[in-house]
Amino acid sequence: MATTRTLVLMRHGKSGYPDGVPDHERPLAARGHREAGLAGAWISEHVGSVDAVLCSTALRTRETLAATGLSDAPTRFERDIYGGSADEIIDEIRLADTYFDDVTVSTLLVVGHEPGIPWTALELAADDDTDLAREVRHRFPTSAIAVLTTESSWAEVAAGTATITEFCIPRAEETRPES
Repeated sequence: MATTRTLVLMRHGKSGYPDGVPDHERPLAARGHREAGLAGAWISEHVGSVDAVLCSTALRTRETLAATGLSDAPTRFERDIYGGSADEIIDEIRLADTYFDDVTVSTLLVVGHEPGIPWTALELAADDDTDLAREVRHRFPTSAIAVLTTESSWAEVAAGTATITEFCIPRAEETRPES
């Protein structure tokens, strides 16, 4: 019987641009903290618990993960996700069972950057011409989340082995109850 795995691909929250700070060390802006918190709440509500996290080593991704409230899951920080291509990020995903060998990873969260994160979603869902894939292709702003499912093991994920099932751009105005 095939096991469905869930991959949550998230771009870091809105970052600040302090003078003289190298790109890798840029922190989140106040808006980035707020929207990362909204993203974490959305993930908890729509995806459920996260079993493990792969996160870029950049300060803004580490702060994003902390702001989501999902940092209780076992986490591995990987430099290759920072500036990584879709192929490099997929290579990291393929190592999930090795990295987290003491945990059954059914749901994996990857926190990274643009263009690597949206390109990874589109590569894994190759030939997907759904509205969700078109949305991901059109824009993937800060704190955006693409949720994919796959029947492949983490070690076997490859182009065309996943389906984009949800896409969210968490913003305060989109999460307020209607009056």
